[in-house]
Amino acid sequence: MKCVVVTGIPGVGKTTVLNQALEKLNEDFEIINFGDKMFEVASEERLVESRDEMRKLPPEVQKRIQKLAAIAIAKRAEVKNVVVDTHCTVKTPAGFLPGLPRWVLDELKPTQIVLVEALPEEIQRRRVTDTTRTRDEDTLEQIALHQEMNRAAAMAYATLTGATVLIVENHDNRLDEAVEQLVKAM
Repeated sequence: MKCVVVTGIPGVGKTTVLNQALEKLNEDFEIINFGDKMFEVASEERLVESRDEMRKLPPEVQKRIQKLAAIAIAKRAEVKNVVVDTHCTVKTPAGFLPGLPRWVLDELKPTQIVLVEALPEEIQRRRVTDTTRTRDEDTLEQIALHQEMNRAAAMAYATLTGATVLIVENHDNRLDEAVEQLVKAM
């Protein structure tokens, strides 16, 4: 079975590309949002009542929850093709955190890492016009830096796992092209 990781910074259109690609694929994949799985694990342990509370857990508890979530996803990937919807890096006030630390990668053993990208101008515009979400108001330079950090992290993850890395460009008015790229790769 396959375990594919699909990432992209907020506003890039990752979920849209992913959902449309999976509709076209002949193979059956289950999408698992890594943050949702972490919340599920933490909730079962009665550590949190909302997903926002997870950020407030002590770092060692967060790491343990990450590992347990990865174990649960890896078990699912033993019987079904899985796409893990997650963040390659997480932008924090203190800097960038890896979205897939070693203890997560060791469990997931991804076969492929996909980065969905767009031009910084496109991402900025999408964030401003999306009234359903609260997005960071980053400058074009900050958006570009976040995508560069994702590329560097993805290659580091690939070095640790042997996974391939694919960049899918999701430009305005060219969603079909991005979807086709992802379909061909998977």
